[in-house]
Amino acid sequence: MVGGARRRGSDGDVPGIGGGAGGVRSAGDDAAERELAKVGELRSAGHQVALRTFQRMRRNYETGGLWGLVDARLTRPSSPTGRTDDRVVDTVRQAVREQTDASTGTVDRVRRRVEQILAEDGVDPAEVMPSRAGFYRVVRSASLGRHTFGSARTRRSLAKQPDGPFRTVTAVRPGQWMQIDSSPLNIAVRLDNGVIDRAELTWMIDLATRTIPAAVLRPSVKAVDAALLLARCLTPEPMRPGWADALRMSRSALPHRRLIGIDQRLADAAARPVIVPGTIVCDHGNVFMSQAFRNACRAMGINFQPTHKGSPWEKGTVETTFNAVDTLFAQYVAGYVGNSVENRGKDADQAATWSIVELQDLLDEWLVSVWQNRQHEGLRDPLSSGTVLTPNEKYAALVEVAGYFPVPLSQDDYIELLPVEWRAINSYGIKIRHRKYDSKALRRYPGNTPASPLRRAGGKCIATPMTSRESGSAIIAMVAGSRRPGPT
Repeated sequence: MVGGARRRGSDGDVPGIGGGAGGVRSAGDDAAERELAKVGELRSAGHQVALRTFQRMRRNYETGGLWGLVDARLTRPSSPTGRTDDRVVDTVRQAVREQTDASTGTVDRVRRRVEQILAEDGVDPAEVMPSRAGFYRVVRSASLGRHTFGSARTRRSLAKQPDGPFRTVTAVRPGQWMQIDSSPLNIAVRLDNGVIDRAELTWMIDLATRTIPAAVLRPSVKAVDAALLLARCLTPEPMRPGWADALRMSRSALPHRRLIGIDQRLADAAARPVIVPGTIVCDHGNVFMSQAFRNACRAMGINFQPTHKGSPWEKGTVETTFNAVDTLFAQYVAGYVGNSVENRGKDADQAATWSIVELQDLLDEWLVSVWQNRQHEGLRDPLSSGTVLTPNEKYAALVEVAGYFPVPLSQDDYIELLPVEWRAINSYGIKIRHRKYDSKALRRYPGNTPASPLRRAGGKCIATPMTSRESGSAIIAMVAGSRRPGPT
């Protein structure tokens, strides 16, 4: 509006352009009269413009055109560091980068480091350093978005992000991309020995449907637990005693009638989809990088895709899901201890009521009844963005396109998922975890005596930790040969 008034007020004073107080220009009017007439016209139109201001605008318009009427203060280039010496600005940026792996400090520590670097380069800090307020402005500009004076964990995580934009991975069928992770559950439980502790939750999530096909709770997760989690993905969730009949797959949004025509195991299953993993994304935890978990993925034909070290955003879906289970499930369970010490109640551990087995049953029921039927923001309909789907509804839509192929597991398949331990064959059998075991398979070697070379032979023993802890119980043992083969 003001710019338009400026132009209208200036056009009348440029030779060749009509103007003046009636729109008619007289040959006898001098420049001063025309200027006064134009100022009066602008004031009548509601624009209070002083005569000197009008004269300055007229001269700027004659020399620079429309650009001359723009406020010069808006056209001057500005810098967030102001007039600070460029050497100081570069040094501040270097000092801020050095704070990435250091413990969180204050601006004064950065200032001292900047002065040290300048002195090492032969520059007198007293001559180039800005005032305290100016230095704060430079540091604020150099540390913007870096969390230099915030969370150290966030600062290190942001420093590892690539400079370019992230490439998103789109899953178009169930099981195409799945993520697995472990995290302590913020619920105090009572272990079998009476000790109160927190269970560790390990689960998988499907990116296409946001379905959680399997989840296990253990005092401490081992490689065998992660391997057996793969088997649970391929196995229908059975109905448990006490569960409501509404939790059956036949009562859900899943295409139950069409699925049982392909897989009879789903006839009496709960309303949680069976998903065959195609690619599993995990971090570099010892459990997932173990040979047992890698062998399990290889045996089931699953692509094993670890993330880059220190890059949790590469499996951000499963990371954020742990926050959801804390707010949607854990806080309503007896024994909830909060997500940090600051949020922990008084004697929260003493409220522990459930054992791990009981808590596992509660978690499975919650996944079927709540999670699979809760609308998820990441499952919006591509054709109607206002429609938000649930995991079961998304699976029902995608399975019509991608299809379903059952993969029932046999006894040998389960054995293949168990960890492999090499033990020497002795006259008494084999020893695992300070316990001695024998098997009929070992009787094939009648020369297995202390003097026999078979005494030093290698035996390939496959066992589950739950079995090997039981006193006096036998384990499944298979003798691979007289020599221990190399690593596979």
